[in-house]
Amino acid sequence: MHVMELPRRVVVGTEIISRVSEVIKELELGPKALVISGPNVKAVLEKNLSSALANSGFVCQWELVGASTFQEVERVAQIAHKIGAEFLVGVGGGKSIDIAKLASFESKMPFVSIPTSASHDGISSPFGSVKGMGRPYSIIAKPPIAIVADISVISRAPKHLLISGCGDLLSKKTAVRDWEIAHEKTGEYFGRYSANLAMLSANLVMDNAKAIGSMEKESFSVVVEALISSGVAAGIAGSSRPCSGSEHLFSHAMDIVAPGKGMHGEKCGMGTIMMAKLQGIDYQGIREALETIGAPTKATQIGATKEEIVKALVLARTIRKERYTILDEVKLTEGSASELAQAARVI
Repeated sequence: MHVMELPRRVVVGTEIISRVSEVIKELELGPKALVISGPNVKAVLEKNLSSALANSGFVCQWELVGASTFQEVERVAQIAHKIGAEFLVGVGGGKSIDIAKLASFESKMPFVSIPTSASHDGISSPFGSVKGMGRPYSIIAKPPIAIVADISVISRAPKHLLISGCGDLLSKKTAVRDWEIAHEKTGEYFGRYSANLAMLSANLVMDNAKAIGSMEKESFSVVVEALISSGVAAGIAGSSRPCSGSEHLFSHAMDIVAPGKGMHGEKCGMGTIMMAKLQGIDYQGIREALETIGAPTKATQIGATKEEIVKALVLARTIRKERYTILDEVKLTEGSASELAQAARVI
């Protein structure tokens, strides 16, 4: 048995920030909100968003957040209780939305997701990423009760954020295959519908790689909707399985081995090339799609060394020992990891 938890409202459009209050009002969440964001996002959106909320009778307090850590999540949860907030709003990229998501879970209150970039599928998934004790953690919480994605805002974000989102989406190719392998070898539950939904998101990126690389207007909607669908797939599965496999383990290992080098989705994309080769699926097509989009496919493009890539490949299998992937089948050594990275032209 597994439980499906999904957003109740998903609104995607252009110039819709001012309509956030309409969405929230329909959900009857109460009048008081704690809004979580970073300083740059607050400077750009606070006036319009606060005005729209105030005009509809909402009272909101903004809180700036730092690194995505357990301590920051706890701090925000305490503030929410202290001011008597009835719901949280996460406005920004991955960090702000993850903190809002986990703090809302801790506080037992709903949260609304307002992404300002298309950098990863956390904008809709029930999972949040935090750092602590020397390694990253993915924690299950609850999905946002509503998502309001304003394409006019998201399209103004730096291109490397869009590229990161595409890398995260393409990683569903190997994540789903890892899930199938786990089902075959360990009997782990495998959900065909959520797996197909995640694969659909990945295929949308591959089919629209040229338009995304050229940053055509319509491509932003494609990526945003694919990211939302990917997060929903995790909600349907009741786990991150359809969205996170060996390629994510590689990305997390890189966070440990070479912190600060490359964005999460960029490293997932590079990991996807290598894991796809191990799995025997079309790694060259994945590489070509990433190159067309403008994503890094070589270690040097994110400032990483050959030694760091090899070390991360060997370490990846130990990141989540309970999660069976292709890495449990192959058990890479430094020698075989180096051969794999060279064959996939990552180093």
